[in-house]
Amino acid sequence: MSRAMLFDGSLCVGCRQCEAACSERWGLKYDEAIAAEEKLSERKLTAVVTAGESYLRRLCMHCSYPGCASVCPVKALEKTPLGPVTYDESRCIGCRYCMVACPYQVPVYEWSRRLPRVRKCDMCYERQKEGRPSACAEICPAGATICGERDELIAEARRRLAESPEQYHAHIYGVEELGGTSVLFIAPRPIEYLGGNPGLPEEPLPELTWRVLSLIPNIVTVVAVSMGGVWWITHRREEVAEAERREREGK
Repeated sequence: MSRAMLFDGSLCVGCRQCEAACSERWGLKYDEAIAAEEKLSERKLTAVVTAGESYLRRLCMHCSYPGCASVCPVKALEKTPLGPVTYDESRCIGCRYCMVACPYQVPVYEWSRRLPRVRKCDMCYERQKEGRPSACAEICPAGATICGERDELIAEARRRLAESPEQYHAHIYGVEELGGTSVLFIAPRPIEYLGGNPGLPEEPLPELTWRVLSLIPNIVTVVAVSMGGVWWITHRREEVAEAERREREGK
């Protein structure tokens, strides 16, 4: 079964201990100035976003069908059977296609380094392999972020929505969006009010991409035939004109 994380915006108190734990896990500097930056960057692989009296977390969504992995030409990004989407910097060639392909704008680039890398959350893959929760879930004092099997977390989210409908917007974000993700959200308000990415289709992006690309050979054929027709007509006109000229001169 696939591992996942569930974030409950109604429980988050904005303490940002998840940010600090994530930075420690990656060996990144973390101070008040970085904490105040409510966005992902090479210095911050998860971010707590303030939206009025509510909070939302920004991190890699670990899509079931990740666009980043589908465009990576060297397979530096991989969707693991365990759930996390991992990144192998030894394979990366710095093309940054993953940054363009990600609908959540998650991968960041180390522009300040001489030998830059792409950076993103890997849902503490090594910890999860050992049966341990992610660092952010383990440290959360309010239980706003929890780890577990994806199906069990979806069931838990549904239970909370059913038991306290007045406390939540009736939607579990990540169950269906883009084919599903391994990071799930429930919150008091619709996710667009909390800085999230609304209106995404249910169909995975790689499938939409390949559907368009599959038409390219047909398009190329049509264009080639059309251009061939134009060439033939143009040269046929020239041949006719030349024949008429010779006929006139022969007379």
